[in-house]
Amino acid sequence: MAHNGFPPLALADWRATRDTLHGYARVLGAIRAAITPKQKRWWHISLRVAPDGLTTTDIPAGESHFALCLDLTAHRLVIQANHAQPPHIPLGGQSSAVLGAQIVTALEYLGIKPDIDKAKLGDAKPAHYDRAAVEHFWRALQRIDATIKRFHENLGANTSPVQLWPHHFDLAMNWFSGRKVPGADPADEEASEEQMNFGFSTGDDGINHAYFYITAYPLPGDLVKMKLPPDAIWHTQGWTGAIMPYAALTKVEQPEEKLLGFMQIVHNAGSRLMK
Repeated sequence: MAHNGFPPLALADWRATRDTLHGYARVLGAIRAAITPKQKRWWHISLRVAPDGLTTTDIPAGESHFALCLDLTAHRLVIQANHAQPPHIPLGGQSSAVLGAQIVTALEYLGIKPDIDKAKLGDAKPAHYDRAAVEHFWRALQRIDATIKRFHENLGANTSPVQLWPHHFDLAMNWFSGRKVPGADPADEEASEEQMNFGFSTGDDGINHAYFYITAYPLPGDLVKMKLPPDAIWHTQGWTGAIMPYAALTKVEQPEEKLLGFMQIVHNAGSRLMK
């Protein structure tokens, strides 16, 4: 079926495969966190969108440097190193625990021994890996990443990178107003800075479909009173934020512009009300 570059991504159609990718992303995040020096706001555990998949970016390990990449086009785990490269690891539905053990073995071949709790590498439950579903997700994620980065460029310096968070498997970025939250501990970098979060989720237990979300911290009281653009709604169960279903983008001729408009409208209102 023809589409506008945003392929169908109904969670019910690929949830088992999504859960497998989520587990694989957690493995990469755990290995990166075990070796990479701590960065502000936990940026040392996130992944980035690369030309062919999801990458840890460069990880220094003594005199060695390496990167782990989930190649979602060739369906393999690639280890890129500055002095040698072990064989690629095919992605075929092995459990997260098995993939984690395969990566650790490959790193040991390179002389790199991450000090990591094996329990953080995932469980041994059988996994499901549908290549077509992975490729649909990958095409969507590339477009979403590029669109959020366009929005990111217009916000100035007070922003985070666009990152995929392994724990929740969402792609997101933060905008910071530059002001401290009254009464918050200044040393608590997560709770002390006024901010808005713009992200994409493939769906979860609370919202069973792919969606875009925008949250604000602290939440201005009047923000939820603003009128949202077509297809967007205010979500108030468990957490409060503006959401737009991913499916809304599959039905329009200019999906990127629709997403950009949604983010810009809510940001304008949020940044104005935060002052």
